[in-house]
Formats: sequence, C-alpha cells, structure tokens
Amino acid sequence: MKGIRKIAPYIPGTQPNISGMIKINTNENPYPPSPKVSEILKNFKADKLKLYSSLDNQPLKEALAAKHNVLPEQLMIGNGSDEVLAFCFLAFFNSGDPILFPDITYGFYKVWADLFSIPFKEIPLNENFEIDFSDYNQINGGLIITNPNAPTGLFKTKNEIRELLKNHSDVIVILDEAYIEFAEDSMTSLLDEFPNLIIIHTLSKSQSLAGLRIGYAMGNPEYIAILESVKSSFNPYSVDMLAEALATAAIQDSEYYQKITGKICQTRDWFSQKIEESGFRSLPSQTNFVLISHDKVKMNELFQYLEEKNIFVRYFTKPERLKKFLRISIGTEEEMKRVAAVLANFVSK
Repeated sequence: MKGIRKIAPYIPGTQPNISGMIKINTNENPYPPSPKVSEILKNFKADKLKLYSSLDNQPLKEALAAKHNVLPEQLMIGNGSDEVLAFCFLAFFNSGDPILFPDITYGFYKVWADLFSIPFKEIPLNENFEIDFSDYNQINGGLIITNPNAPTGLFKTKNEIRELLKNHSDVIVILDEAYIEFAEDSMTSLLDEFPNLIIIHTLSKSQSLAGLRIGYAMGNPEYIAILESVKSSFNPYSVDMLAEALATAAIQDSEYYQKITGKICQTRDWFSQKIEESGFRSLPSQTNFVLISHDKVKMNELFQYLEEKNIFVRYFTKPERLKKFLRISIGTEEEMKRVAAVLANFVSK
C-alpha cells in the first residue's frame, strides 16, 4: 500500500501486575510521591476539568525556575520528557548533517531519528562502557547525551561537559538528565555560559511521578521559544490541569524528595557491594539502577529465573555487548535484600 510508514518502535519494559511481585525493570521510584501531592489530589475540584488547561503552565514554570535558578522563559513543559525530547529533535536537528549519540544509550533516540528522517550516527562506547567525547569530534548536526547514561549509569563531570560544549558550539547539544537527582550535579549552571545547551528533566524518576507524565526542557529563551512553537504545532494543551497542579506540589517539596533519593542511593550502593559476594559486578552507577554482570552466568537464563520468582528486571538483546548484563532498578531496602538473596541462590545452584 502506498504511503504507509514502516518503523521499529521503542520497546519499553513490561508492566506486569502480579501480587507480591518485585517490579524493578523500568527505573520507577519505589517510594510514593510527596504527601503534598496526595493533598492536592484529594482536594482537586473536578468541576475545573470542564475548562482547557493552561497554555503557559506558569505556576509550574515558576516552581521549576526557583528550583533550578533559571528564568521561567528558560523552561518548556511537556507531557513527559519523551514528548519534550521528540519536540527537540524536530526543533533543533534540521541541518542535514548526522546527529551523534552513543550506541548504548536510551533507545528512543534512534526511533525519533528514524521517525523524523533525521540522519544519525551511533558512536560506540569504549571498552569500559564510557562515553569518549573525543570520538564526537566530527561533522555533525547536533548531539544528544544522556548523563548519567542509561543503561550504564555512568556519569560525565562538569569539566567534561564544558569541554564538549566548547568543541560543538555551532550545534545544539541536548543533555538528557533523567537520572540527575541520583548523581553528583546537574549541568544547569552551564546554561548561561553555553546558549547551545538544552537540558531535559523528568518527574518520572526522582519525583515518583512516572504515571503523571511531566517532563521539561531548560535552555536559552530564544531556543525555548522555538521549542514552544513546535509543541503548539502539535498540542498546546499537552500538560493537563491536574498534572500541572500535582507536579507543582512535588517540585515545592524538595525536603521530602531529598530524603527518598538519599535512601535509594544508599540502597543502590549497598546492593552493588552485596552482590559482589556472589561474584556479580556492577558498573559504578549514579542513577537509580545498576547494570550487573557475572563471568559464569548466562544473563538470559538468570532473567527467566528471576521472572519465575516474580522479580522483573530488564534484559537487553541489542546491542550484542549488552547480552552479558542485566539492568536492575533499585527498589526498597527490603526488596533489594530479597533480590540479592535470589541472585546468590541462582549462582550456588
């Protein structure tokens, strides 16, 4: 049939619903959102829903501006960071030169490039699964880097990012900071220094709001205005009224989220050390997940074994190098103790 698009879509982790399961396959937060979110939800007036939602999302922008020390006009809000990233591809990657991103990173980048007919080149990670920015010193139409990277969990420092931005000042560089709350530091302090920098955040991970679908971009006001234009060309009301109210409450409760983020990081580090007793290794993660391997274990067999125990993790069959790993999101301390015990039992069989 003429005119039908063919595309390989992004495949997310499965969403099982089994009593007593441990679901650690999609990097969700194991703790509930802030009590302030629950309070807003409980008192929300349903009658408001007869009206369209806000066009400018100003209350949420002001809360985010205060959090990140930026101006409201440096922010664009969208229906999840996936939507925001898709709009970024449409807004900023139109030169005809290939955009560059790692060969092992968030799998949606390749899908959007294909969907929007944007030429791209995947740059292999080095032998230590690190991004080597010297490999990016070639003609390109823009860069997109996840920092910390997924699914490796490895983090690039501010000095490394600054050097990257200096070397690519003629194109837009997008930093996808989906997991930055679990890492050393965001690169938002570089926004004024580098007008070509666009930073993407999500409330799905550290704010425990994966089901709400709120993401946002930060950058130079001139480029954010272009991004807003792209958004308005699709759906100017993409952030609904209830989502904006709940997200604003979450952003304003930094004390609560610092507490649960600290718990997750502490559990992550404990789990990484504990599984070493069973011969597992993990890359040094600055996210809410770890990428683990074992010299004597076939990961596809371990993946199936864990599912039989109602423990759901992520196994990647592509690229080939990832077949030796499992990605395990960090759950509660109690959940991760159980997972560690099940991993030890599998090795000892």
